[in-house]
Amino acid sequence: MNQLKLEKRAAVVRCLVDGVSVRGTVRITGVAKNTVAKLLVDLGAACEAYHHKNVRGLRCERIQCDETWAFCYAKAKNVPAEKQGEFGVGDVWTWVALDAGTKLTVSWAVGNRDAETARGFMLDVADRVLNRVQLTTDGHIVYLQAVENAFGIDVDYAQLVKVYGPESGESAPERKYSPGKVNGSKKLPQLGLPAREHVSTSFVERGNLTMRMGMRRFTRLTNAFSKKVENHAHAVALHFMHYNYCRVHQTLKMTPAQASGLADHAWTVEELVGLLDSN
Repeated sequence: MNQLKLEKRAAVVRCLVDGVSVRGTVRITGVAKNTVAKLLVDLGAACEAYHHKNVRGLRCERIQCDETWAFCYAKAKNVPAEKQGEFGVGDVWTWVALDAGTKLTVSWAVGNRDAETARGFMLDVADRVLNRVQLTTDGHIVYLQAVENAFGIDVDYAQLVKVYGPESGESAPERKYSPGKVNGSKKLPQLGLPAREHVSTSFVERGNLTMRMGMRRFTRLTNAFSKKVENHAHAVALHFMHYNYCRVHQTLKMTPAQASGLADHAWTVEELVGLLDSN
């Protein structure tokens, strides 16, 4: 990787964080495919390490959590018998915690949609926050025990349970890949005294859209999906580091890291790439 100049590394990273596939990045930058893949792995690991060490001591008021589906290697229905039950083969979920005020991605986890992943994810969220927060998740049942384990009673926690229903044309082919119509939602307090008006997952759901648009491997109905879960996780780490430190939020007029007091300026992509040399 030392043979690749900083400007060329930055060009590769700009492609990757803007939703260009690995092969598309090769065509645009002229960098070899294996070199692009190695840069993604190395920089993804550096981003994860930086986030783990530095995104701490946060004073968040409201945190929203959600999970986003993707798949690696093959869709669950096409997983070979000898790989059934192997993590990283089939469905893979990205869990995200977002600060509603600063739009900072507080924590993320790549794993299954199960109690074990939920527990580790919520423990990590709690470890990064100094003060009592209001927390909102969707209605996934595993959150209940995970939140209590992580925060105890020092949290104002509610679940937002959406009620889906059919609509006209539901059986039409064009409806197959669209979410069902939301007929309503229920705000269910679980711990503490969550303010009803702040029980929402809108910001983290919008962040999920940004994630799908920013990583080609999350695009539906293509062959751009991740073939290795390790590379999938590295791409996620790169995305969130770029999102937190480099990408200026349109509403905030600064990066989430600036809004959270973690940075005094918006990082350039070259600074992001510089994490490789600091490890």
